[in-house]
Amino acid sequence: MSAARAAVTHVAVVVPVRDEEALLGRCLLALGTARDALLARGGCTVDVVVVLDACRDASADVVARYVRARRRAGADAGVRALHLEAGDVGTARRTGVDDALAGADLPRTWLACTDADSQVGPDWLVEHVRLADAGADVVVGTVHPDPADLSDAQWKTWRATHVPGLPNGHVHGANLGVRASAYARAGGFLPAREHEDVDLVARLRVTGAHVVASDAVDVRTSGRPVGRTPGGYAGHLAATLLRV
Repeated sequence: MSAARAAVTHVAVVVPVRDEEALLGRCLLALGTARDALLARGGCTVDVVVVLDACRDASADVVARYVRARRRAGADAGVRALHLEAGDVGTARRTGVDDALAGADLPRTWLACTDADSQVGPDWLVEHVRLADAGADVVVGTVHPDPADLSDAQWKTWRATHVPGLPNGHVHGANLGVRASAYARAGGFLPAREHEDVDLVARLRVTGAHVVASDAVDVRTSGRPVGRTPGGYAGHLAATLLRV
């Protein structure tokens, strides 16, 4: 294995948060399960950085309760929170990554991104690392809306356009992984109110990064039609499912 694609020994997970007290708890629980699974496999350390950006709700309290609950259970939460007032998801992701990668061995570090309104699967980090060790510089993972947020007709319509085993290659910040050295070469996340994830992957492609689309690491995300930005996944769902 070349130095550029050395075995991953550390994973940094970054989660931007903007007023997500209702959904952040289940996001952290899912991440905790995925973190435990990777740690149990061995060979990797895992840190989770939660970036509380211009939050006006109790999102910070949700993080604090999660950390306390893990400690009471005798487990290391592996979570730390950052606070900023950017009101900008690109800046939030970049701030979290800068903190997470400080002093890291970039070629051996995998950056995994998800969102506060999303729930990763138990094998999410294990699969990301597997794909990274197999040669991926970037993993563009699939997402699916929470069926509980959709009508039966909307869920049926969504499923009709998504074939298991055939990832569409769409970029979602809720399920994105990138080797830290490739991230640095591409210039990292840039300030943006939305589509910062699409912009990063476009620049990664320009650098020659090996991009792998995969639905082996599918992530459930909120099916709400109104999100924190005009576009994003909520905007996509509103445009495609709202009239169904």
